Amino acid sequence: MPPTPIPSHTQAEADHAIPQTVLVVDDEPVVRLSLSARLKRLGYHVIEASDGRVGLDLLRRERPDLTILDWMMPGMDGPTFCEQVRQDPELQSSQIILMTGHDQPDQIAEGLARGADDFLSKSASKQEITARVQAGMRTAKLLRTLEQARDEIQRKQEALERELQSAAEYVESLLPLQGHVLPGVRVVHAYRPSLALGGDLFNVVPWGDRLMGLYLLDASGHGVSPALRSASLSTFLRGDSLLHQVGSNDPGVILTEANKRFPLTEDGNYFTIIFARLDLDSHRLSYATAGHGGAFIHRQSGTITRLTQPGLPLGFDITNIYSAAETIIEPGDRLFFLSDGLYEAPSPTGERWGQDRLEEAVHRLGQAPLEDVIPAVIAEAIRWQEQDLFPDDVAVMGLEVDV
Repeated sequence: MPPTPIPSHTQAEADHAIPQTVLVVDDEPVVRLSLSARLKRLGYHVIEASDGRVGLDLLRRERPDLTILDWMMPGMDGPTFCEQVRQDPELQSSQIILMTGHDQPDQIAEGLARGADDFLSKSASKQEITARVQAGMRTAKLLRTLEQARDEIQRKQEALERELQSAAEYVESLLPLQGHVLPGVRVVHAYRPSLALGGDLFNVVPWGDRLMGLYLLDASGHGVSPALRSASLSTFLRGDSLLHQVGSNDPGVILTEANKRFPLTEDGNYFTIIFARLDLDSHRLSYATAGHGGAFIHRQSGTITRLTQPGLPLGFDITNIYSAAETIIEPGDRLFFLSDGLYEAPSPTGERWGQDRLEEAVHRLGQAPLEDVIPAVIAEAIRWQEQDLFPDDVAVMGLEVDV
């Protein structure tokens, strides 16, 4: 047997299972009683107050769907009541019908200006009362729906922010500890994602007491997806993983393999990266780059040596072969790896800060402690763009060799 159809009025009955509430505020008992009786016959739940102050307390406590309010009352009149409601953030969306026996245009204009939503004459017919109350209830229902949607969005946003904060803490846990990473080698860094989660990561890869790798990668895009992709690449770049999967600590070989494993995403996102190997016995620094230009050596003599190579970012061409270049690191030299979010900081007119200004700032700071140099350089970029928040992720890793 087919199921019995549900009558069309069933949903309407369900909607009215919990009656909407009207607050009636009037100092005249007869008027209040008459209006309340009429509203109850229409199916509404009615609460009453004999003056404005009591009515305001009831409005705060009961949060009725609609308030019908007399204009002339002792103590607190109707327009003052309306003003009090509109000044309270918790009550601002309350629907108020102001009831008066003198519905003159000037009076109506004053009532609306002071916070009423509608007017109702005390001499109004049953039909007009019903129509105005129903119109007020429709507006109240819409506003309640919007408030509930807003609250739900806020709850979801707060939950998302908690999750993002947890993910951000995980991402930051992937960064190296500051201080001596090998005997005679110190690392200082700064990390300022433009959002809660950044796509820039850097780390140190120790291969014993006299040999180490280090890298800085920059994922295109912002937010969760780039951060997850960066975390995946950083896992591949761990020391034990590299030796197992690549079989070499040569920077060119490492990037060539990474290029195969991390192709362009469907959305066209990619990585730029510099990977270097430092041999403390020979003082040789071998490095390879994939679309990354933010690395240089600040020599103890004061000169700047940029570590640049022409080449595509990772993933553009999986057949690409990356090769390593080489330079010497002397005691007292400082190596800087940084993301383009720092030197591409825009001024209010759109001009980029640029690598030349960045390197000039490092040069002016000279041999100041590395712990002071990096924050000072970031402060220079902030002054340039005239705001504290960078439009792109900013990552800086400084390494100082003392042996």
